[in-house]
Amino acid sequence: MAYSGVLDDVRTCIHLGRPARVPVFALGEMFNARVAGITWAEYTNDLGKLVACEIAAVQQFDYDWVYLNPDDNVEFEPLGVKTRGSDFVPLAAYEFLPASWEALGKLRLPAFQRTGRMPAFLAAISQIKRRLRDTICLTSRVAAPFSSVALLYGTQVAMMMLVEQPELFRSTAAFFVDMMSAWGRAQIRAGADAIWVGDCVASSHFISPAHYADYAAHAAMALNSALRNDGAIVFYHAGESALPHLELMADTGPDALSIGGGIDIKHAKETVGKRICLLGNIRGMETLQSGSPAHVAQETRRIMEAGKQHGGFIFNSEEGIPYQTPEENIRVMMATAKQHARY
Repeated sequence: MAYSGVLDDVRTCIHLGRPARVPVFALGEMFNARVAGITWAEYTNDLGKLVACEIAAVQQFDYDWVYLNPDDNVEFEPLGVKTRGSDFVPLAAYEFLPASWEALGKLRLPAFQRTGRMPAFLAAISQIKRRLRDTICLTSRVAAPFSSVALLYGTQVAMMMLVEQPELFRSTAAFFVDMMSAWGRAQIRAGADAIWVGDCVASSHFISPAHYADYAAHAAMALNSALRNDGAIVFYHAGESALPHLELMADTGPDALSIGGGIDIKHAKETVGKRICLLGNIRGMETLQSGSPAHVAQETRRIMEAGKQHGGFIFNSEEGIPYQTPEENIRVMMATAKQHARY
């Protein structure tokens, strides 16, 4: 079960040390909701069901954390982004703000305690912290500034802005440094131990290392620094497997870097992992959803044994665990990871 020393172990890991045991995480939100017998709409909109689902998941699967991430739009709906979803499809934006100086000039920080789904999100953090205390690493999330621009204006528009409206892009990202620092601070005050900074639109799937250095790195560094100064452990995630991007992301100063499943964990440890704690990187669809229990056990052991070498490693899935993943595979992953978590 979750254990009282997990936060000490996480802190040892982020300082590149060898913990008493490697913390074992999993990005299981949709899977957890399915096992709990609730729809994704209920998970997103019903505070009581969200809290009960995540506490039950810790008890059933022995996760060493709770990761709260209903969807990417909690903080963008109050800014005017319109979303829709269904019982089993996460909310997604269908109408964005226009990419204009006028629209940017009208943006104001939301009242986090009163606006949209933000109060329920903060209440979920507080309720889970009261129930589980320090037996898990309670992790909530914000969007990184670069990805926030895409979530505000739309990804295609944001990519064109790098060429056609670079200064508007930079100014919008600067607004989000301030907003996400404040939003993260509210989550820390509610009880979050760690903040997951999501920046998937800044990955090599969308932009070059040069564009990352020019448009994403400075804003990510400012946000990571602000969150750490407010007392949070910062996990930075872009689902990235390309080493040039990972090296640049490590330079932005998070406590730990989440890596994608496309890079071998041994290679990652021998390169960027020499200077920053890594989280990862068992594959979701290819291994956890589609693999046999024996294959899941084999991959889990391989990743754990290679990742924990010399310290500075937290076991996690590369991305979210798919909805239809067999329960047996998650139980095998967790049991195998725990079996090999000690040095």
